[in-house]
This record gives sequence, structure tokens and C-alpha cells, in this order.
Amino acid sequence: MAIVKVLGMETEYGIIVRGGGEPNPIAASSALINAYVASLARRIEWDFQDESPARDARGFEREPAMAPEIETHLVTAVLTNGARYYVDHAHPEFSGPECSTAWEAVLYDKAGEAILARSVEAAARLLPPGQQISVYKNNSDGKGNSYGSHENYLMDRTVPFSRVVQYAIPHFVTRQIFTGAGKVGAEAPGAEQVEFQITQRADFFEEEVGLETTLKRPIVNTRDEPHCDSQKYRRLHVILGDANLSEVADLLKIGTTALVLAMIEDDWFARHGREFTLVAPVRAMRQVSYDLSLAQPLALANGRHMTALEVQWEHLDLARKYSEDVGLAAIGGDDVGREILRRWEEVLSGLEAGPMDMANRLDWVAKYRMVSGYRERHGLGWRDPRLLAMDLQYHDVRPERSLYARAGMERLLAPEAVARAMTEPPTTTRAYFRGRCLQRWPQAIAAANWDSLVFDLGHDPLRRVPMMEPLRGTAAHVDELLARCNTPAELLEQLGS
Repeated sequence: MAIVKVLGMETEYGIIVRGGGEPNPIAASSALINAYVASLARRIEWDFQDESPARDARGFEREPAMAPEIETHLVTAVLTNGARYYVDHAHPEFSGPECSTAWEAVLYDKAGEAILARSVEAAARLLPPGQQISVYKNNSDGKGNSYGSHENYLMDRTVPFSRVVQYAIPHFVTRQIFTGAGKVGAEAPGAEQVEFQITQRADFFEEEVGLETTLKRPIVNTRDEPHCDSQKYRRLHVILGDANLSEVADLLKIGTTALVLAMIEDDWFARHGREFTLVAPVRAMRQVSYDLSLAQPLALANGRHMTALEVQWEHLDLARKYSEDVGLAAIGGDDVGREILRRWEEVLSGLEAGPMDMANRLDWVAKYRMVSGYRERHGLGWRDPRLLAMDLQYHDVRPERSLYARAGMERLLAPEAVARAMTEPPTTTRAYFRGRCLQRWPQAIAAANWDSLVFDLGHDPLRRVPMMEPLRGTAAHVDELLARCNTPAELLEQLGS
């Protein structure tokens, strides 16, 4: 049986500094985060001891000189909601806490947006006169640079990685029809004729499988860094998705993928003789992204041709059978799973009837409607700078400046729930223990990471508390323990016994 899909999302935000001389995005990102964490009781640093970016899921380890860089010198902080907020490659990044359902993952992704908006406000009070920082939840600066919105899924270590690659790629390539954030123009060589495309990331992928995240980006990333018991689990690090503002698109992005990965673990595709391997996955990513009609067929390795929409219908059909025969415990239970299946079908039906019907649910459709409407009213060409400015403004994290906020999109989350998630951790994963300890005893915590907390009681050696099981440390597991302890010393004594 597939294991529970513990989930998480991490987003690198675009940042622009206006006024005040030569812009420095690293300094601006640092100022942004420092302005926000200044209001916290204490900034808890990140513990890099367990980072292993050079380990590859295909069974080898890269040479240090070729491995992705760990930027230990840049600003980083751990928040009381269990998240990590830090500077990564000249961008502010919010890495949400571990969640046990897609709904919860979307909630903390939206809490990240709110934290970035609050950070912009806090930084504005500290900047020199005439200087301004703007932050965008997007994936491209329009100058050939892309930055990521990554997803993470807990998987069973015993599942062959080759099986994951075989069956995940068709979903990753074709899910773009509902996960795309939309983009004016294209940045891939030879794509100058593209006026508008479905995604922001498709232009920047060059390989099917690989370890990189910033160069020669692969559809399936092989970074083998589980942040938990590596004998039992792997963390599938998914790097090809767009940063969604639409809550419906966000839910389907992570919910459908968690369900597909559960089916892969249970070998559901092979058991039902369903094969969707693409002849040229990298090229297919761009084909899907550039095809607003959703009608272009993709070549499959078995000689068939199917559109992205048809591939997604097939995946949905298999997922329905899976829910009936196996159940949906791996993605949070029947209530969550059935809602994902319902919305999956609703969106595919809407796209089939006509993509514009999805303008209140999907980012790319909402953006296209706004930009193309403005273009037609003013008689503009697709390369007009005003359309590029609208594209960017769709993603502004400040609600009063965001075009997304004016698009009339369907909302799934109550504003008060998002506000609470800015400071409170999820209750159903180990993020709860991390967050509660940071709330109660910030002065006693020297550092933290995903799988441990390091306590400093001032007189004894530092004490590391391991958290190798993502589904331990929940409210059900530790609330009684935390209630019994008035000091961190008592907590460590209780844990030791």
C-alpha cells in the first residue's frame, strides 16, 4: 500500500528594487526577511548539518565541485508555523511546513504569500526615501532567468526510481494545462512567434532526468535528500511547476500529483496496462505550453498520439478506479481525495468545453483573458511593454497592487485560516512539534531543520532532538507531553526517558 503523502511547497519569489542606485537582489532579499523576523521573539537559524545536495536518487553522489551549492552565509530563519524563510540564489524563498493533505499544503502556500506581503510592508518602513521593494510570486524575469516553485512528496524508498520516472513524466508534462500561471511571449530559442503560453517554466527545461535545479533543468529531479529516515523514505523533489496564485490550480497541482504518485507506488499503471510514455518529453513540455487550443497531439512511445487533455482524462479515469479499489488514505482520506477527484473532473470538463470557461479557476486563463482584453481594446501588439507589465503585475504579492486579486478567482480558503497559518503550525505532522517549541522556548533553541531541533540550555552541551518520522510530533503525539513541561530542560528530560 502507498504510504501517506506528506507534502510541502517552496517558492522562490521574484524581487525588484526601484530607486536608490544599483539594485542588489541579495541585499534586498535579506532586508525583506530581516524586516519581517525583527518582530519575532528571536530569529532561529537553520541547521545545515543534514544537507546533502550531491546525493543522487539514481545511486551515486556528485563531486563536491559539481553539486548544487548550499548558501550557508545568507539570511535564514525558522518560523513558528514550522516553515523556513530565507535567501536562496538572490531570491526570498518561503518553504512551507510539512503537511498531510493537499488542502493543508495550499493553506501554508497562501500563508507564505501573506508573509511576503507583510515583509514588503515592514521593509518599506526601513528603506531610504525613494527606494521601494516589490515582490512577485512568478517564475520568470523576462530576461532569460527563471526561479522555482517546488513541491515535495514523501515516497516509499522501496519503489524503484525508474518506475517513478516512467509514470510521473507524462503527468508532469500534461498537468500544465491546469497548473500553468500563463506568460506573455516565450524565452526559449526559436519560440519568438509565441504570443502567449500556458506556463512560465516550460521554456527553461532541457533534460528528462537529472540533479540540477538551476541549469539543464530536468523534468524529474534526482536530488536524494529525504530529510527523514533515508532507509524507509525518499522525498520526490518536483521542480517544474509554476507558482500558482489560484487556489484551485494550487490544490490540483499538488493533489493530483500526490494521487498519481500513490498509484505509482502501488504499481497501478502497470497493473492496468496503461502506458503514456512520451517520445520527446522536453519538447512535449513546450508543445503543451504553447498550445492554447489544447488540441495538439503528443507522440507516445507506443505509437499512439494523445493531447495533454486526453492524457489527463486517462489519469483521472485510473485515479477513480484506484479510489474505488484501494482507497484514498495515502492523500489524506476519502473526503480530501474525493474533492480532488471532483475538481479534477470539473476543470478537465471546463477546459474541454472551452478554456475561457475556467477564467475564475486557473491562472493562465485568468491572465490571458485580462491581457488579451486590454490588448484588443487598445490595439496593441503582443510585444507591447504594457502587456509585459500586466503579466508581471498579476503576480504582485500586495493585494492592492495585484491583478490576480481583481480577477474574481474562486477562493477555497477563509482569510482568517490563512492569517492563523502565518504563525501556527499544522497539527498533523512533525512541523507541529517544531512550531510549538519555537513558540514556547525560542531562547533555548540554537538551530533547527526539517528533521531535528538543537537545544541550548546554556550550561550543558547542545542537545539535538531528532525528528526522523514526518508523521510523528503531531498534536496528537506531543500535546500532552508539552503540557507537562514548563521548561525546555523538562522537555528534554521527558524525551530522554
